[in-house]
Amino acid sequence: MTTVAAATGTEARPPSLPRTRLDWRLRFAALSLIWGFSFLLIKAGTEGYAPFQVTLGRLVFGTAVLAVAMAVKRERLPRGARTWGHLAVAAFLLNALPFSLFAYSELTIPSTLAGICNATSPLWGMALSLVALSEDRPTRLRVAGLGLGFLGVLTVLGAWQGFHGLDATGTALALLASLSYPVGWIYVRRTLAGSGHSHLSMTGAQLLLATLQLALVTPLFTDLPAHFSLLPLLAVAALGALGTGLAVLIQYGLVAEVGPTTAQMVTYFIPVIATAAGVAILGESLRWTTPVGAVIVLAGAALTQARAGRS
Repeated sequence: MTTVAAATGTEARPPSLPRTRLDWRLRFAALSLIWGFSFLLIKAGTEGYAPFQVTLGRLVFGTAVLAVAMAVKRERLPRGARTWGHLAVAAFLLNALPFSLFAYSELTIPSTLAGICNATSPLWGMALSLVALSEDRPTRLRVAGLGLGFLGVLTVLGAWQGFHGLDATGTALALLASLSYPVGWIYVRRTLAGSGHSHLSMTGAQLLLATLQLALVTPLFTDLPAHFSLLPLLAVAALGALGTGLAVLIQYGLVAEVGPTTAQMVTYFIPVIATAAGVAILGESLRWTTPVGAVIVLAGAALTQARAGRS
């Protein structure tokens, strides 16, 4: 998850949200599909454009969707230099950096592997929270989940085979992208929780700042494309409008309606969908270690989210 709403863990229903809408389970399923297919769309986008260009396009289309939503609900951007400063850091850690790292990683690794690496975010978050968040007390069950999850990562990577046939750089970039999310969540919880601004306006500002960051960086490292490939461009547009813009709105509603804990369960469906899409549509190969390791990763991630009362 990449929004302020998810990171701060607010569960209250905003008064502006409509009461008659699709059942939350259908929206949960839609969010799982959208984010699961995002890794396929990243791969398709990098077939025609540089990774920074894919990320910039993604953020432009995503920010446009948020801008329309804010206009419809008559939301204003937050005020205050301090708030904008914190949002700039959040935009880098939750959007600009991980989006770019995943785009670069998929130059050399399959979208299936990138999707599974994304599922390690709860594991990184658990490890970091033990140090950075004093309210998150370790339990034996959660520590066991952490160990089990990283055993799953080693299984996916085929560690006992010496990581044969695996691009180390691409995999490291995908894992670093997954690590960036919990770092961003912790930062947001420490600096922006209880700020008083609506989550829609905060998320809109966050995406706007991430777009500006990529707009500054992209010309320094890439040249304009000689021609604009249509299919990769459509993939980038879908990645931004659906995988970033619409997905954020769906997530925003889910967090408000059923709470961040339930909404976060979408994390466990993303690698399954990403793997199925990569194999069925892109024809990516699948070793037995990939699905087996993914199941172990997801089991470990689920245990790290267990509350003290359950362990």
